[in-house]
Amino acid sequence: MAYQRSPLMKKRLSDNRQQIKLAARRLIALGGFREASITAVAQNVGLSTGAIYRYFPSKAELFIEVLGDAVSHEVTILRGLLEGEGSPVDQLYAAVESFATRALKGPHLAYAFIAEPIDSDVEAARMAGRAQFIAVFEDILRAGIKRGFFPAQMPDVAAACIVGAFTEALIRPVAPAARPADDKKLVKAIASLCVRAAGVAISPVETTAKRVKPKR
Repeated sequence: MAYQRSPLMKKRLSDNRQQIKLAARRLIALGGFREASITAVAQNVGLSTGAIYRYFPSKAELFIEVLGDAVSHEVTILRGLLEGEGSPVDQLYAAVESFATRALKGPHLAYAFIAEPIDSDVEAARMAGRAQFIAVFEDILRAGIKRGFFPAQMPDVAAACIVGAFTEALIRPVAPAARPADDKKLVKAIASLCVRAAGVAISPVETTAKRVKPKR
């Protein structure tokens, strides 16, 4: 007869797994992927390195899960903005503004999830996460085109260009040893550029877009 884990044991294993991921995320937030060695994660969570490998066979698998959780959280926030008040133009501006603001508040985490050099498996997961962001912006553009807020265009291509633009614009500000920047001015510049890229003319540092809040 196969060994069956008790509900209590299953919960304990699940809790340990979650704590390992949270510890890795904290370390990444302090100094990027390079800060989150298996030894450091083990010390942070109070387990042996061998125990970490029982939950995650490799550091890459741990990073992929941490990245996946972060992407899901970001997508949930961005999708929430789509359900709030405001036109598609407002939503596009607010979505870029929201992402960029959080990235600048957590630069090590943002740099790791956007551009830090890493092995191919984690890079593939990073690209998959970017595809989820692109899907959000494609939905904004499709709705805006249908309702006449944006000119006719290929929404999938435009969304990819917009995500590429704001992530690329954030790399230098969030990179290690980056100089302090005027975050609010930078966020406005990035968000308004993305709106102009979609075909709506607004000032590069000012916007008439309403602040969109996600529905509760």
